[in-house]
Amino acid sequence: MPSICRPLPLPPAGVRIWSGILREMQPEQLTKREMRGDFRLRNAGDWTRRLREIGIYAVIGAFLTVIRPYNGSGNLPLWGAYLYWTGLVLTGSFSAEATRTLMERTGRKFGVPLMLAVISVTSAVAVTGMVILLEALVSGRAIPPGYLPRLFGLVWVIAAAVTAVGFMIERTVLAPVTEPVTGASPEETFLSRLPVKYRTAQLYAVSAEDHYLRIHTSHGEELILMRLADALRELAGADGLQVHRSWWVAKAAVRDTRRQGSKLSLVLPSGKEAPVSRTFQAEVKAAGLAG
Repeated sequence: MPSICRPLPLPPAGVRIWSGILREMQPEQLTKREMRGDFRLRNAGDWTRRLREIGIYAVIGAFLTVIRPYNGSGNLPLWGAYLYWTGLVLTGSFSAEATRTLMERTGRKFGVPLMLAVISVTSAVAVTGMVILLEALVSGRAIPPGYLPRLFGLVWVIAAAVTAVGFMIERTVLAPVTEPVTGASPEETFLSRLPVKYRTAQLYAVSAEDHYLRIHTSHGEELILMRLADALRELAGADGLQVHRSWWVAKAAVRDTRRQGSKLSLVLPSGKEAPVSRTFQAEVKAAGLAG
């Protein structure tokens, strides 16, 4: 499930706000006032997303409060039961986001079923621990060790359901929306989310920076609020490949390769270098991009 407590990222140097338009500048030209303006603009999108996430958590917490599965909140008053269930939902959410982040940072490709299964188990572990703590605080009783396996199973059922619902919500309500362009290539459809000047450009690469993506094109670079995992899904049919846990590169944009010891990088027409991690070196060589 999406997380609402990610630290707000500072904008990378080299981006300036002027009349509401993002323009590339040299890092030394960026003033403190401009950095504050860029920070506010970029995090406006973050807060819009977070407010929607808070609303979703509030609804899930209210639903669980009404049905009170397994009579988990006992004889607590309505407001106490709401805090109880919402707290458990948030605990599972934070655990799920941490698990997903760790899985994505491995650079490996995990199928959705496997990712959801792992996330539901880790969330259930975290929530079970929270239930044990709340039970001790609210009722003053310790849960018998022999009951813990059954408790974990009951919690996992709810965690799996909430994880699946969260995944569907993220793919629909919270996912970036792009109007499909009839007959357009995946690259053209992807670029249609950018300002007009970039929509006819050649897509070179996509690199991740905190919660943002830097889009490298023949018309320059632009930052957008999006996860790399979502971009990779959109570019699945494009003529390119992931070369690093934070980089995707179009094959036609590779002008040269550079090696420094065991490190390999792909040189783009702009002169930027996309690092190739060991995990993806075999795929890069198979694509004919490196010897």
